[in-house]
Amino acid sequence: MANNLLQSPAHASAVPFSRPPTPGVHPLQVGFCGLGAMGYFMARNLANSFKSQLPPLIVYNRTVAKSQKLLAELGASAVKVADTLDQLVTECDVIFTNLANDAVVTSIYYEFAKALTHSPPTKVKIFVEMSTIYPTLASDLDKLLLSFPHTHFVTSPIFGPPKGADSATLVIAMSGDYRSKKEIAFLLVPAVGRKVIDLGGNVEKAPTLKLIGNGMIMGMNELLAETLTLGEKSGIGQQTVYNLIKEIMPAPGLVAYGNKMVNDLFDGTVGFAIDGGIKDANHIRRLSAELNCPMPAVDNAHRSLISTRAMHQAQVVAGTQQWDIIDWSASIASSRVAAGLDPFDSRKGTGVIRED
Repeated sequence: MANNLLQSPAHASAVPFSRPPTPGVHPLQVGFCGLGAMGYFMARNLANSFKSQLPPLIVYNRTVAKSQKLLAELGASAVKVADTLDQLVTECDVIFTNLANDAVVTSIYYEFAKALTHSPPTKVKIFVEMSTIYPTLASDLDKLLLSFPHTHFVTSPIFGPPKGADSATLVIAMSGDYRSKKEIAFLLVPAVGRKVIDLGGNVEKAPTLKLIGNGMIMGMNELLAETLTLGEKSGIGQQTVYNLIKEIMPAPGLVAYGNKMVNDLFDGTVGFAIDGGIKDANHIRRLSAELNCPMPAVDNAHRSLISTRAMHQAQVVAGTQQWDIIDWSASIASSRVAAGLDPFDSRKGTGVIRED
């Protein structure tokens, strides 16, 4: 596929591929499916990066209002709204997908397959799956799409929060067909992310790394929650413990999630919803069991996430919830309740004040 390379990464190491061929006669048509908390920002940044060198980005979202919002923000010169998935598949050369869970991903890709059956591709078409899915699903989707001519599949999950998607600082894992990866890497960096990690031709590898990374983050959050809660109970105070963390271990994840925990910033509509965290925890525990590789930190984090969701749902039933959707950093609620503290309001702490 001849392709337009719109931007040059700031550092050569950001994209581990050489540049694709010079653009052909027909400009590349790019599409994006899934305008959720991450997808909206990624699609927006991708559309902005085209700078009239490519046709407007074609977007599709189950809730049409999200597509219309992006169109209103960027204008018809940058965005075109697809009415159906068939239109998205038929008109686009590259289709990015960023969706909520495995069931949604499976449903969408089977709709793609129906569209390809009705209108078999006559030139190269690349599907790029950016969601967090179980690795074997990636292989299933690859087999499904490879039954159609000129069709390729790449897994490309992303690391980073919505804020990172907004600022285009995501880290992008990538596995699958080499030429396809080369085509899409230069579309994504620096428009959507800051670096691509190439994991070879096996499409299961990128989703596997994504689960390993998310397992590390949720294990970190579990320890962070326990540590901040101990600080509160000891009379030191969680803010003092958090300040120490920023001094001796100022990793971006620790600082960001610590800030959410200390300040009770648990609105899941602007973060990572707890249902997504539980889904990822289930995937990681399944993977670790299949590989005979215990991950007790993830097991503990899973318990905390489930407990926190139960507490929140009880508040929803009672009509006393502060947030309709809670962020997975709210899992500190499990540690707080176990220590006799309020789950979601740290101002109601009952810390022990040590006497000199």
